[in-house]
Amino acid sequence: MVFPTLDIEKALWKSGYSMVCGIDEVGRGSFAGPLCVGAVIFPKNSQLIDGVADSKLLKPRVREKLELRIKNQAVAWSVAEVGVSTINKVGIGKATQMAFRKAVKLLNKKADFVLIDAFYRGAASSAYIKHFNRKNQRAVKNGDTICASISAASIIAKVHRDKLMKKLHRKYPQYGFGRHKGYGTKKHQEAIRIHGLSRIHRKSFDLQRFLHG
Repeated sequence: MVFPTLDIEKALWKSGYSMVCGIDEVGRGSFAGPLCVGAVIFPKNSQLIDGVADSKLLKPRVREKLELRIKNQAVAWSVAEVGVSTINKVGIGKATQMAFRKAVKLLNKKADFVLIDAFYRGAASSAYIKHFNRKNQRAVKNGDTICASISAASIIAKVHRDKLMKKLHRKYPQYGFGRHKGYGTKKHQEAIRIHGLSRIHRKSFDLQRFLHG
C-alpha cells in the first residue's frame, strides 16, 4: 500500500500558506445515494497521522478510527452532501462542483489554499473548483494516494457517506445498500431488475438497462 505524505502541504506552508485544505469526493460513481465531499485543514507543521491512506484501500474499522484522529488533529474539517434530486437535476459534474464549494464554505476556518484530487480523466485542470481563485488551488493527480490532506478528506467523507447508506438500507432493504453503498455491483444490478428503481437512484445513470434482460 502506498501511503501519502505531507510534502505538498509542507511546501505550501513554507510559501506562506497556513490554512492548506485538502478535499475529496466520495460516491461520484455510485448508482444511488448522495455525493459527499470531505474537506480537511491540518495545523501548520503538523505530523502525519499513521495509517492515513486513500479511503478505498482501508477497511471500515480502520477508516472509522482514523476519522476520529483526523477530526481531533485538524484545525478545521467539514463534509458536504449533495442529494439525489440535485444530481438528477444538474448532473454529476455540476453536483460535484457544488459539493466542492459547499465543503470549503462549511469550514470554520478560511482556507487560503485548496488541494483537490484530480479524479477526472484527461487534464488535471478539469478538477479545479469553479468560481474559486485558480491561483489558490491545485489539482493533484492521484491526490487521494499521495497527499495526506486529500487522503484525510476522503476518509471522513467515506465514513460519513457509508453511515448515510446504512440508514438508507433500513428504508430500502431490498437493494442491499448496507453492503455495496449504492455502487453498481452485480447484486445491486440484480436488485434493480427485480424491484425497479427507488427514489434514491440516480437518473443520470442509464439504470433502465438493468430493468431488462
